[in-house]
Amino acid sequence: MEENKSIIFGPVPSRRLGRSLGINNIPPKICTYSCIYCQLGRTIKMQVERQVFYKPEQILYAVQDKIEKIREVEEMIDYLTFVPDGEPTLDVNLGQEINLLKPLGIPIAVITNSSFIWQQEVREALMGADWVSLKIDTVEEAVWRHVDRPHRRLNLTSILEGALEFARSFQGKLVTETMLVRNANDAEQQLKQVVDFLVRLQPAIAYLSIPTRPPAEEWVQPPEESIINRAYQVLNEKVKHVEYLTGYEGDAFAFTGNVEEDLLSITAVHPMRKDAVDAFLKRARVDWAVVHRLIVQDQLIETEYKGHKFYLRRFRKHREREN
Repeated sequence: MEENKSIIFGPVPSRRLGRSLGINNIPPKICTYSCIYCQLGRTIKMQVERQVFYKPEQILYAVQDKIEKIREVEEMIDYLTFVPDGEPTLDVNLGQEINLLKPLGIPIAVITNSSFIWQQEVREALMGADWVSLKIDTVEEAVWRHVDRPHRRLNLTSILEGALEFARSFQGKLVTETMLVRNANDAEQQLKQVVDFLVRLQPAIAYLSIPTRPPAEEWVQPPEESIINRAYQVLNEKVKHVEYLTGYEGDAFAFTGNVEEDLLSITAVHPMRKDAVDAFLKRARVDWAVVHRLIVQDQLIETEYKGHKFYLRRFRKHREREN
């Protein structure tokens, strides 16, 4: 089924999760935020109403089909990860999907921007996951609205309180991610406020990340190395386990049999650096003609960020807007 191809991507190399098979349970790009640093560009549709996007059984069948293909080529999967083109908790069936996938015997991760963690039904849905990442870019209202650009109906205080409530009950591995943007949320006082909150939250790991792929806004830049180090030191004074997410994740993208399908499914959610694409094509034993063809067909975009070329899928709605 053609639609299933857009639901599952990878496995992709993950700096946190090893070999991650991505589950794209939200069509592009529906989100509660429009973060200035988002690697997928600006949000097409801002939304705070949870709804059904796919039938839970369709998610299950798509995952099962992909796992079968991956095992045929002897690839490995460390996690099934809900990391879609938008916010995964917008999916009202998320909890049911997690429960359907559990019998497959592969740990399940969810990477969320935390915007719905204040809702009890969302916290309950996430309880079934083995690993959950909560975005905590700031605890300051004005900074939050500048960096994450949330839907106007969202409330930061409720989100932070919901995160604390979730942390008290969640039995899996809880981690946080704080994306640092130069001159936006990297001041020492802002970082100390985040630390105070993380001390209360007590995540297993607090990740510090910086933009490493082309951001939604061209002016977005990572902080200077000295600022990144200071941020680490500030967090490390009080938070038990702090790690950087500042390096390149590698080029070990899985090939599962169809070059075009794999490239489009991966780059829909995970922009690929040129050297990663090159390594992928060599593994698939094809040349760059397939990439050039996808660019001509307006399915792939070539762009540049910090001296590296990246390839990402062009979303259909973007093409419609431009035509």
